[in-house]
Amino acid sequence: MARIKPQALLQQSKKKKGPARISVTTIIMSSLIVVLTVFFLYATYRHWSQRSRIQMENTQSVLEGESSFMDPKKSDLPGYAILNTAKGSITVELFKDSSPEVVDQFLDLCQRGHFNGMLFRHVIKHYVIQAGDSDKLGATEDWTLKGKHYSQLESSLKHEAFMLGTTKAKHDNKEFELFITTAPIPDLNEKLTVFGKIVKGEDIVQEIEEVDTDEHYRPKSTIGIHSVILKQSI
Repeated sequence: MARIKPQALLQQSKKKKGPARISVTTIIMSSLIVVLTVFFLYATYRHWSQRSRIQMENTQSVLEGESSFMDPKKSDLPGYAILNTAKGSITVELFKDSSPEVVDQFLDLCQRGHFNGMLFRHVIKHYVIQAGDSDKLGATEDWTLKGKHYSQLESSLKHEAFMLGTTKAKHDNKEFELFITTAPIPDLNEKLTVFGKIVKGEDIVQEIEEVDTDEHYRPKSTIGIHSVILKQSI
């Protein structure tokens, strides 16, 4: 067997391939792929997290919108009435939620001008003043003997002074009268349907109740409501 010369072995070893080297281009491309993959994953996460947050906000807005539009008629109703009297203006906050039917009737009458020129027919000092078209004592008749006693009681949320109401007895629009309490009345809810509270002009109410009256609690001088202005807010 012929022996291979050392020079030939050297030439054959040079022909053998050495270990493969990773080129710079390959490293750069791999790095870019990794960076793009991470960026894509991050962008996807941001997109879905923002979408989830927006959906939650929209759901909350819808729920709030549904609650605010459950009764659009009620929300559109004026919330305040300003009674312009000979002594000054009295601002009343209307109880649209607790007395909706009476408030609806009151607002309708205001728009028809029912209260324009209406007189305060009876004034019981430190108790109640009554405005209406009828000159009969009516609902205040059985209150007069209790007036002094009740006026000494402390006010409460349920029967406090400066509340606006009308009689509970069924009546047509012509018989719709206004009662403004000037002192706590323990049995107020038995007498009246309260549908408002004086929030400005308590001093005007007190001026009206200080007018001179006869033995039937009728003011000796004419005093009444000139007009009523309705407002959404004050």
